[in-house]
Amino acid sequence: MYNIIETVLIVVSILIIIAVLMQPTKQQDALNALSGGGGDLFSNQKKRGFEAFMVKVTYVLLVLFFVCSLILVYLSSH
Repeated sequence: MYNIIETVLIVVSILIIIAVLMQPTKQQDALNALSGGGGDLFSNQKKRGFEAFMVKVTYVLLVLFFVCSLILVYLSSH
C-alpha cells in the first residue's frame, strides 16, 4: 500500500510541474508590478478558457498531492 501511494505521489508531482509550466505567462502583470505602471483596469478579469481549466487542474493536483502526503505520513508512523 505504501509503495502504491508513493508512486501516485511521484506521478502527481510530475503532473503538477507540467500543469504549472503549461499555464500562460503573465509578463505584463509582472512588468506592471515592478514598474508601478497603470493597468489596474483589467487586472481583476475572470479567467476563461484554457487558463481557467489549467488553474482548476492545478488545484485538483495540489489537493491530491497533499492528501497523498498525509496518507504516507500516517502509513509510515504505524
